[in-house]
Amino acid sequence: MSAAGVSAATRRTVRLLRRFVKPRILSLTAPLRRLQALIEAISPERRAPFAPEIAGDWIPSAAGPAVATLVYLHGGAFLIGSPRLFRYAARCFAREGFDVFTPAYRLAPEHVFPAALDDVLRAYRRFVEARPGPFVIVGDSAGGGLAVSLMLRIRDEGLRPPVAAALSSPWVDLAVTGASARENEDRDPLFTRKDILLGARAALGRHSARDPLASPIYADLSGLPPMLVHVGADEALRDDSTRLVARARQAGVDARLESWPCVPHAWQLMSFLPEARESRAKAIEFLKARVAQAE
Repeated sequence: MSAAGVSAATRRTVRLLRRFVKPRILSLTAPLRRLQALIEAISPERRAPFAPEIAGDWIPSAAGPAVATLVYLHGGAFLIGSPRLFRYAARCFAREGFDVFTPAYRLAPEHVFPAALDDVLRAYRRFVEARPGPFVIVGDSAGGGLAVSLMLRIRDEGLRPPVAAALSSPWVDLAVTGASARENEDRDPLFTRKDILLGARAALGRHSARDPLASPIYADLSGLPPMLVHVGADEALRDDSTRLVARARQAGVDARLESWPCVPHAWQLMSFLPEARESRAKAIEFLKARVAQAE
């Protein structure tokens, strides 16, 4: 997509984010946690009927028999977010024929790395024991990085792998070494490099940011399933995606990158943006094609 093709809604959204959200992004963590608690209090919990011991949100396919089981890993910098808070995003995939499960994982700073990874791996193990058929993984932001780390653990433990993954602006380098963290600092409508570094420290505690499972940009990516990665060209985290795809290709992985002009970080969650609907449709098309190839 060219810059000329950017929607007016996206341009307005970026201006508003840059003016009202970016200057206070870290101070919003506490009120967002309160909002999250309110949503969880009024929203029913929906655990998978075949794995009720695993906390999370289960949404069966709304389009007949399921194409595949989709594990959705939500973002939130490992500091905020929950399955019920992201239920509207998961529903988009359920409407297209996926059984969707969004596992709950423990959040920082109370629970630092590897708590989130341990939780989603436990959920995935239980699901592959209980569910036949193909699996796919979707993750945005921190959830995108968590998805790559999960696929590394799946590979290393010899579990039944997903047939594909679709990632949105994955955060895969908690050391924040990508050039875009500085080059795009003014253009990014949400984050500065300092914001990202502070978030990483909260998520890691005293753990090394260069641990390959905390920051999978440093991992051996060979043997991972095909992946589609979407990222905004103006994001401070842009180079997490570009380097992830480059390293995956070097390791022999079928990895594809699409860079979108102007859009904010994890724009797919903003359903009022045309670019969000287009990106999501491309992800669904990619996942369904890989499922069909695996049959």
